[in-house]
Amino acid sequence: MTLAQKHFDASASGPLTGLRVIDLSRLMAGNMLSLQLADFGADVIKVEPPEGDPLRDWKEDGHSFFWKAYGRNKRSICLNLREAAQMDVLWAMMETADVFIENYRPGTLEKMGLAPETLLQRNPRLVVVRISGFGQTGPYAQYPGFGTIVEAMSGFADRTGFPDREPVLPPLALADMIAGIYGASATMTALYARDVKGGAGQVIDLSLLESMFSVLGPEAGIFSKTGRIKQRVGSASNTASPRNVYRCADGGYVALSGSTQTVARRIFEIIGRPEMNNDPRFASNSDRVRHREVVDAAIGAWFAQRTRDAALAEMRGAGATVGPVYNIEDGMTDPHFQEREIIVALDDAEFGAMPMHNVVPRLSETPGTFRRAAPELNEDGPELLAELGFDAGFRRQS
Repeated sequence: MTLAQKHFDASASGPLTGLRVIDLSRLMAGNMLSLQLADFGADVIKVEPPEGDPLRDWKEDGHSFFWKAYGRNKRSICLNLREAAQMDVLWAMMETADVFIENYRPGTLEKMGLAPETLLQRNPRLVVVRISGFGQTGPYAQYPGFGTIVEAMSGFADRTGFPDREPVLPPLALADMIAGIYGASATMTALYARDVKGGAGQVIDLSLLESMFSVLGPEAGIFSKTGRIKQRVGSASNTASPRNVYRCADGGYVALSGSTQTVARRIFEIIGRPEMNNDPRFASNSDRVRHREVVDAAIGAWFAQRTRDAALAEMRGAGATVGPVYNIEDGMTDPHFQEREIIVALDDAEFGAMPMHNVVPRLSETPGTFRRAAPELNEDGPELLAELGFDAGFRRQS
């Protein structure tokens, strides 16, 4: 496979160059948030405990692949915040920061003497991002809130899987990823309000539960007005038909969507069933959803007689919306992935080069950059202490 090779350039800058972010969070949501800022030039300082961010321990075959991907473009300093002298270093960073990210259980920051009102007294321009499972208030605020729990409680898992099987949790940190992206957007909104609208710093209450619930769309309204709870339908949809995953003659799978009337009618023509376009059972999207099993049986039979490549060529040639179901190897060797440089190989001290996702999204005039690989624990501690006016013993220099 051929991957675009990209090299780190410590001198590169981006549209957020000059923005300082203190990331005191652990695991995924905060790291996802700060990565969005780091990739576009922000100086993200990971403040890690003596044992390091637990994300470093998410390993495959003994290697910290997650850290390599989500720690890039950041600096690391190790501080034991139970020590007053090391807490002084954190305060010195806070006074120079634009953004502070944390994901302690609500109330913990206050016990540490870092209550948002105290932070904003010391630095009125600071944007404080508080990430938690259930938010800073409410009956569940004190519950531990890993993404798994909110993926279940949001209603997402109840919609995922097949009707005769148990609900299915996503096999990745989906709630954390969504919250991290929301958090980056909210952070930039707060900075815009501060710097362009003449405002000040503020506190962002970022709940994984609310972030995850938002992706369910209008389900609350649907239930309220119809009394119906949407049921699991596997890879089909309660909203549109045809829409499913279909198995081809060679064992390959394709995903197909006919979410508009024009495309749905086109699909029935392609599979040699034009009479379905005149059948009242399939006259509208709502009709097709009600008769989803019949629609899927007709389309599934067509795919079952063709190899995946032949089916894709025929469907695409006729203007249908269809694509293959890929695994990671398929994506890494796909020419579109390669031409678009969706995956890039970045310099890596351990492996020489490490494939990972490119900067997302793409800005035409102020693109993101690769400035540095994910740091070793406390790799930048001495440099940061010197910048802040402390010696190696955490004593402030006169």
